[in-house]
Amino acid sequence: MARSTLDVAVVGGGPAGLTAAIALAGAGLSTALVAGPARPADNRTTALLASSVTALDTIGVWSDCRASAAPLRTLRIVDDTRRLWRAPEIKFEAAEIGLDAFGWNIENRYLVAALARRGRALANLSWIDDAAVAVTLDDHAVTIALTGGDEIVAPLVVAADGQKSLCRAAAGIETTGWSYPQTALTFSLGHARPHQDTSTEFHTESGPFTLVPLPGSRSSLVAVVTPAEATTWDLEDAAALAETIERRAHSILGKVVVEPGHGAFPLAVRTARRFAEHRIALVGEAAHVIPPIGAQGLNLGLRDAATIGELAAQARHDGADIGGHAVMDRYEQARRADVTTRTTAVDVLNRSLLSDFFPVQGARGLSLYLLDRIGPLRRAVMREGTAPAAAQPRLMRGEAL
Repeated sequence: MARSTLDVAVVGGGPAGLTAAIALAGAGLSTALVAGPARPADNRTTALLASSVTALDTIGVWSDCRASAAPLRTLRIVDDTRRLWRAPEIKFEAAEIGLDAFGWNIENRYLVAALARRGRALANLSWIDDAAVAVTLDDHAVTIALTGGDEIVAPLVVAADGQKSLCRAAAGIETTGWSYPQTALTFSLGHARPHQDTSTEFHTESGPFTLVPLPGSRSSLVAVVTPAEATTWDLEDAAALAETIERRAHSILGKVVVEPGHGAFPLAVRTARRFAEHRIALVGEAAHVIPPIGAQGLNLGLRDAATIGELAAQARHDGADIGGHAVMDRYEQARRADVTTRTTAVDVLNRSLLSDFFPVQGARGLSLYLLDRIGPLRRAVMREGTAPAAAQPRLMRGEAL
């Protein structure tokens, strides 16, 4: 058995964990990434907001995955409900706030591969393919036991190990949340008509049906449906499924071809009661789970990673304990408002689509009407959506740690 002592251990080899490990190692902290064994290919995609792209560029990753991403220059919302009060169609143009694109949509496999290549090239980052099996705490450090028998000891652990986080459980952090009567189905599609760098979100009674551009004549789809609809879609053959999707998309992309492999995820919200405790800082889905609506999930996780990287680097510069109470409290304070506001916004939008209560439908329609008609309000919402004013760690501003 080998026992290694480093500045930081990051547990979890997904995009948020990889970003945290690269940021920390790049800031000069000796870092171990407990990535675990190789995972099956992830067929999902991520719409990276402009500030997340800036962060990836700052840590030297974006140039390696840019060619695999498609820009999102226009966001279009269409009320496709059959209710009495329907909201007007609205378009948001990135050029209106001086951006080339609101963000970029990329398949997760390409993003993870680019992050992994960058991480393996850093001298300060030790890549560990074993999985964590136990986490032990004391006043001065955290010890992580690995499947092969080795141990990692560090004064700070970044927990990026997902919804069933072993690290979160070790820290005694509970979660709160709720479930929705919905399932998100994710697909990659080929199509006959060009998407013109436009992401189109149809609002339906069961939830959003969102088409997001990919490079070439391809798009990703997130369809939020009832569990019964999800079962029906699963039973359809490829041709019937393509027809269903084309019909739901009102043929805006022409003939659709559904690519092999798709995901199904019951919708729920889970939020940790604290984001940091006992030298363990939670990032990504270890800290918060929200529905895949509005491109918030992974972008929140990347802001988590950038924030803990910044706080740990600053603590080391100041000669402070990088996993001590002061850093834990600052991380909690830095992330709570951002996560709470984004979770609330997604929840309100989702519930407004599910509700048959006429005043709720009216409020949603009026809100979109005002966004369409009042330019300063529309531009303020677009700026806040792409770069939250209260949650812009240094990496998101293009500043190295």
